[in-house]
Amino acid sequence: MNPVLQISGQVEKPLQLTFADLQAIAAEHQLPDVSTVAPKRQGSAVKLAGLLSLAGARPEASFLGLHSSTDDFHASIPLGPVLDRGLLIYELNGQPLPVAQGGPLRFFIPDHAACRVDEIDECANLKFVDHLELTVEKGYDNRPEDEDEHEQLHAKE
Repeated sequence: MNPVLQISGQVEKPLQLTFADLQAIAAEHQLPDVSTVAPKRQGSAVKLAGLLSLAGARPEASFLGLHSSTDDFHASIPLGPVLDRGLLIYELNGQPLPVAQGGPLRFFIPDHAACRVDEIDECANLKFVDHLELTVEKGYDNRPEDEDEHEQLHAKE
């Protein structure tokens, strides 16, 4: 089975994870029903903190790079505010998350406004995620910089 997620950067153990690997992650790091924290969302997720503990996130890691090679979309956000709330939705009804739902993985921050950090906005909830990268400083980020760009991006979807 092909890897669906790469974890790299400031980690002790870079990882390449398959769908089966994500399913096998310990129950304490899983959220079997995302709708319990976000009523309009469906699927099962693995908690960001659990994934990063498996990879051995280094203490100097301060930013989380979210990368989607499918649509060449990238975000770099402060790690601290999302570490315990970030989710990677990977499964819907026991099957890999379909592309129509943002698969193979969809990064989701329930109530992103509660993070109270300007860099964490609605566009930090990325579809088609295939790579997480921990960095010391802010990394590559091509999210819209103003409302017009934001509206144009969502008009394409």
